[in-house]
Amino acid sequence: MNELRLMAPAAPGGGWDQTARAMQQALQQSALVRVVPVDNVPGAAGTIGLARFIGAERGSGDTLLVSGLIMLGGIVMHQSPVTLHDVVPIARLTGEYEVIAVPAASPFHSLREFLDAFKARPESISWGGGSAGGSDQMLAGLVAEAVGIAPHRINYVAFSGGGESLSAILGSQVSAGVNGLAEFEAQMDAGTLRALAISSAERLPGLDVPTLREQGVDVAFENWRAVMAPPGISASDRERLERTVDAMVHTPAWRDMVARYRWLDRYLAGPELARFIDTEEQRVRGILAKLDAGHDRSSTVTSSGPYPLIVLGGVVVFGLAAGRSIMRSAKTDARGGPFPRLGPLALMGVGIALHLLMLERVGFVGAAAVLFWFTARAFDARHPLRDGILAVALSIGSYLLFARVLQLQLPAGVLARWL
Repeated sequence: MNELRLMAPAAPGGGWDQTARAMQQALQQSALVRVVPVDNVPGAAGTIGLARFIGAERGSGDTLLVSGLIMLGGIVMHQSPVTLHDVVPIARLTGEYEVIAVPAASPFHSLREFLDAFKARPESISWGGGSAGGSDQMLAGLVAEAVGIAPHRINYVAFSGGGESLSAILGSQVSAGVNGLAEFEAQMDAGTLRALAISSAERLPGLDVPTLREQGVDVAFENWRAVMAPPGISASDRERLERTVDAMVHTPAWRDMVARYRWLDRYLAGPELARFIDTEEQRVRGILAKLDAGHDRSSTVTSSGPYPLIVLGGVVVFGLAAGRSIMRSAKTDARGGPFPRLGPLALMGVGIALHLLMLERVGFVGAAAVLFWFTARAFDARHPLRDGILAVALSIGSYLLFARVLQLQLPAGVLARWL
């Protein structure tokens, strides 16, 4: 072939990008294709790239999309209108095990220490990884389930690419990171990342990282990657693409790439590949349903997800109500001073400050109860006991609404086991 264009539906630095770049080198070094440009289209676990690929490349016999397990998860998570049934499967290429790692400066020196902290306060431990619904989140959820924590309580922070995810992990923006071995290994070798566990069933030769299973967590998990052609291609174009990929995976250049990244040779083509994808789609739907991850609750802004917006909205509402009360009191102030009284504002300020300070340590219920109680005191200071009871009831009701009905991630704190 003269030219074969590759689309990596993620930002540079991640597994799909690595796969596309490895294919580029192997195809060119083996003289199978003269020109192999790579286009990165990040977003929504590859579903944005998938939609663009289907729309813009329909009928094109000289382009391939890198895909795989993560895209299946993204399709389910984002309820994508386009799926892998809309493209033409060409070949499954590789498999890869996942690693749970922490930065070198992390207080967690072993998986046991990390999981002890996670079990004590699940929402206070943030897991950073790739796209929502992808293999990284699946593994985090399976680990949580295996150690007795409801998977929906995982504070998972999704990133659009491996480079962005790695930067956040190294910068201690999350408690731990989950990603493919190839994406972590250079930092592990450099000593900037400490691997706590790998998701293989048995230890990998030459890699001093214990498996989850040998550390008491009965989970083994493998990601996989494949390439797809756009819809509408001719039978001859499909055969040509299949022959080109088949020739590539048997070249020394490709085998060197597989060994370099510690990928697993999972080459599969033909009708068996289509059946495999159908089976995997059902498996992914089952995992995400079991993990209560049927829609995207991740955040790339903060470990508490949309919670800051809830707090901000509450502050605005309380502020408007307080302002109205203060202006009324100013008009009827017997002292006749030119300025309104600042007592209610001061009480609300104390309540907000205590709420933010207590949130991670005590949890939403306790912190919100304090905020509600101080707010009630700002408007009417005559019934402290009644206000306290109502504040606790309101905070519990709010937590159940946000966390159980709206499925927002909130710190449960000391009441986690009862809520």
